[in-house]
Amino acid sequence: MSVSISRFTLPETLEEVPEDIREAMLAVQEKAGFVPNVFLMLAHRPQEFRAFFAYHDALMDRASDTLTKAEKEMIVVATSARNRCLYCVVAHGALVRIYSKDPLLADNIAINHRVAGLSERHRLMLDFALHSAIELGEFSTEWQMRLETVGFTLDDCWDIGAIAAFFGMSNRLVTLAGTPPNAEFYTMGRVPKQPEESARQTT
Repeated sequence: MSVSISRFTLPETLEEVPEDIREAMLAVQEKAGFVPNVFLMLAHRPQEFRAFFAYHDALMDRASDTLTKAEKEMIVVATSARNRCLYCVVAHGALVRIYSKDPLLADNIAINHRVAGLSERHRLMLDFALHSAIELGEFSTEWQMRLETVGFTLDDCWDIGAIAAFFGMSNRLVTLAGTPPNAEFYTMGRVPKQPEESARQTT
């Protein structure tokens, strides 16, 4: 493994990684075609790797009341951009593009979600995420009412705040380690698949 993806010691090969962590890496490699650098970086601390991805999956894979996968990733991009985390903006920007099928959305959110042409629901969602995680603001009754007005439940409010908080930690860890995004992330979801290509992939 290349030491350039972290300032901290990494296993030399996947065979040195605990079996459960190696299986997680191989599973994501089979799905995505590569192992995201954050997996390799966090292998420096196996117990923390397990805890990190357990909470990540609990938040991001949980079936929320109304939050979609695209909306969750939008929260990650907005928060990570404010924390100046290149890795998370690039990696999760790719997921925004894929889930939303909009090749421009992630870039617009990363620069300034308030001028990105978002719906009121999405603008308010990101306003609250930044209020909670970046501005250290409180979750007031007024905020709850505003979010409920655009269709979010109380559990959704927890998800928005928790995702923003979790990725605030992720942003700091990646920055601490000096971990760059994989090159593959930059082009994912940029060009919509052609109809004939999509048809081939479903046959």
